[in-house]
Amino acid sequence: MSKADLQLHNTLTRRKERFEPLDPNNVRMYVCGPTVYDFAHIGNARPVVVFDVLFRLLRHIYGAEQVTYARNITDVEDKIIEAADKSGEPIEAITTRTTKAYQDDMAALGALNPTVQPRATEHIGQMIAMMETLVEKGHAYAAEGHVLFAVASMADYGQLSRHNRDEIIAGARVEVAPYKKDPADFVLWKPSTPEQPGWESPWGRGRPGWHIECSAMAEKHLGQTFDIHGGGLDLTFPHHENEIAQSRCAHGTELMARFWMHNGYVVVNGEKMSKSLGNFFTVRQLLDEGLRGEAIRLALLSGHYRAPLDITRDKIAECKGQLDRLYGALRGVKASAEHPPAKLLDALADDLNTPLAVAALHEVAGNLNKATDEGDRAALAGALLAGGELLGLLWEDPEAWFKGDTAEGGLSAEEIEALIAARVEARKAKDFAESDRIRDDLQAKGIILEDGPAGTTWKRGD
Repeated sequence: MSKADLQLHNTLTRRKERFEPLDPNNVRMYVCGPTVYDFAHIGNARPVVVFDVLFRLLRHIYGAEQVTYARNITDVEDKIIEAADKSGEPIEAITTRTTKAYQDDMAALGALNPTVQPRATEHIGQMIAMMETLVEKGHAYAAEGHVLFAVASMADYGQLSRHNRDEIIAGARVEVAPYKKDPADFVLWKPSTPEQPGWESPWGRGRPGWHIECSAMAEKHLGQTFDIHGGGLDLTFPHHENEIAQSRCAHGTELMARFWMHNGYVVVNGEKMSKSLGNFFTVRQLLDEGLRGEAIRLALLSGHYRAPLDITRDKIAECKGQLDRLYGALRGVKASAEHPPAKLLDALADDLNTPLAVAALHEVAGNLNKATDEGDRAALAGALLAGGELLGLLWEDPEAWFKGDTAEGGLSAEEIEALIAARVEARKAKDFAESDRIRDDLQAKGIILEDGPAGTTWKRGD
């Protein structure tokens, strides 16, 4: 595909547009990361997987060294303070532990590390400087230890979400306090009690509001204007709307990001999955249940990123079956990732159409299963691996995939291999009753044997 082929839906304009970076030698993307106070639920994982695919695609088009991807860690926020109050655990211990858990869980889903993962607490100076600029320019004001953004000072506030004034007031994330000049104004800085985390500022000891954190971190790592800003649909308003207001008014720019992209909700029975509703399950829960990270990832890619997605354990199991077919096609073929299938690239270039891209993988796998010429098989396997790489799939050795992890109380790979060797010896001795007994015993324990010209292979059944 050429650089001119990539089309992305831009929330700012409500249409698909051809993507052209500000600088092809430094394509820049910012995606809102986690507030680290608990394990990430599957809805939190969706933007990670979606924008990981975009990161991979941009690297494929422009070169790995020409793409900068920033995904922040919010490690100062009222939810973290509440978690510490509830558990008695120090805030730093909570944020350190949950940050590591988040990174481990996202790695288990095959997500690449972003180029940079800035932490909010490491950018307080940049936040204070931005707030000082906003106050100087008349876009913010101090009141009773707070600093608030003056929404009325920005003529085109609301461009991204297109909300009316009542919706804007409802989204200000703080009660209509007497120190507010306008009910729509939102907090940039708030005072901290002695027990709460805080930093010295021109307005007294306090801590930042949520929105200013991302504006400051994005400027620091990507510049005043950059190419893509992404996140979940729920962040469109107020978070992303307020980021735009802060950044544009501080820098005097027409845009903060040229493209705004938002993934749809993960839903349960048609209702958005969220911790506040209690209708969620975490990535860690699913992994601990023995579900494969790659199957979870495929489930998250099974619908178009802008549409709602219903994730169930049955759906993940179905995706495990799909991966079995893809890995099965690769068994016994020596190949390395080369050129991704054209249909897969075309699908991803059309606003990340991952369902169509996955279908292209299955088409290649089907052709690979039918091919008999070794050269053709190697080429098809290379295309399958390269396509999988763009989607973050097929990263395991096929034999390792089918052997999987030893289930609790199950047979280890070494024990299975020893029984297969004993079965081979029984067959050589024409003791077919013993050979069948070993096969049947293994099958009863969920181990499926497949005899072929190259010998016996095995996999764990579902």
